[in-house]
Amino acid sequence: MTVFKLSEKLNLTFLNKADNIEITGAFASDLLSDVVGNTSEGNVLLSVQVHKNIVAVASLVGLAAVIITSGRTPDQSVIDAANGNGLNLLSSEDSTFTLSGKMYELGLRD
Repeated sequence: MTVFKLSEKLNLTFLNKADNIEITGAFASDLLSDVVGNTSEGNVLLSVQVHKNIVAVASLVGLAAVIITSGRTPDQSVIDAANGNGLNLLSSEDSTFTLSGKMYELGLRD
């Protein structure tokens, strides 16, 4: 599934310019060291974190996208950093738990 298709199916909002990257799986965590140690290139990260470190970690791991959950919104500096690193940054009004369940139903696994 691609980032665009996932956005369409889950009513996600793009926060920056987007690349239609193929998604290989999903991971949910707010502990960034957990993300570095346990996610894979091409995964989508679900998190409530809204600071610049999410961009750095996502770029380090090679994530397809970061979805910020629970209706939280990052500062423009985070969006600019995502653009500068070619990272898809999206948001959802759903909680991480709810969105994880929806993604699982769509066939996305870790």
